[in-house]
Amino acid sequence: MIYIYTAPSCTSCRKAKAWLREQNLDFEEQNFFANPIGAKELKKILMLTENGTQDIISTRSKAYKKLAVDLDDLPLSEVLEIIEMNPSLLRRPIIHDDKRLQVGYNEEDIHCFVPRAVRNCLFLARQKSMYLLK
Repeated sequence: MIYIYTAPSCTSCRKAKAWLREQNLDFEEQNFFANPIGAKELKKILMLTENGTQDIISTRSKAYKKLAVDLDDLPLSEVLEIIEMNPSLLRRPIIHDDKRLQVGYNEEDIHCFVPRAVRNCLFLARQKSMYLLK
């Protein structure tokens, strides 16, 4: 299952959801302003990151700029609590399944959520059409 965490006014979130629908991929959406991401789910997301909180925190957000602490100096439990209380700290959308994570919408990278068998079929079809054009 693909999970997508969104914000209501986020253009990138709308693009990501539209792309997932176009690919007929089932996903579960959670608006993290209406229903904040809990610590357990945040830990799951962080386990999929390469750089920990740096990958999911928006350092350009107003909420981040207002923080009086450096998140890198805090224990994980406190960081998770701060994120739960300030969901606007998170970059969006956050899309993940059990193995992959994408933060933000990137049209090329989001293809990783298409099952491998489907990607292989699409690749072979493209190769065949390119061969026929020659």
